[in-house]
Amino acid sequence: MNDSDDGAGRTTPRRKDARRNKEALLDAAAAVFVTKGVEAPVRDIAAAAGVGVGTIYRHFPTRADLIIAVYRHQVDACAEAGPALLESSASAHAALEQWINLFVDFLATKHGLAGALQAANTGFDTLHAYFLDRLVPVCTRLLDAAASAGEIRSDIEAYELMRGVGNLCVGADTDAGYDPRRLVGILVAGLRLPR
Repeated sequence: MNDSDDGAGRTTPRRKDARRNKEALLDAAAAVFVTKGVEAPVRDIAAAAGVGVGTIYRHFPTRADLIIAVYRHQVDACAEAGPALLESSASAHAALEQWINLFVDFLATKHGLAGALQAANTGFDTLHAYFLDRLVPVCTRLLDAAASAGEIRSDIEAYELMRGVGNLCVGADTDAGYDPRRLVGILVAGLRLPR
């Protein structure tokens, strides 16, 4: 038995702290990737996370390891946000709108990550399958809730909505004058049923 497991499968505070620190490091890396690209110096990521460069290399020996971890972390965060938004939002449509905004934020990071992963040939297809497996069911749940509440059309498939949002986000990383949120907002507003 070590300090992070109490023998009954429960996590001790030390292990929770390590997981929280790793998540903070991944959040910092994602933020740096958005502003400086996936080729940003590791020292910039370390500074944003408030850790030493050695800490990053201890967790992620290669840049590809870090990029994959950021990608998965962001997919997981987006997936976990859906149910939480359904519980806390004023309506299912409001939860859907908020989740789509998070999805747009994710896509802003994902485009750079995806390009780097494809170029490095580091199992991008597996990560893309992970993306679909985690996010399509969440989007489906949000759409179903909003349709059941009579707020949106019931003939929208999660995958097609996500593809549409993704297509509207293309180019945002190379054109500072283009804000995909505006068009995505119009798309999501267009799902509403007439009153």
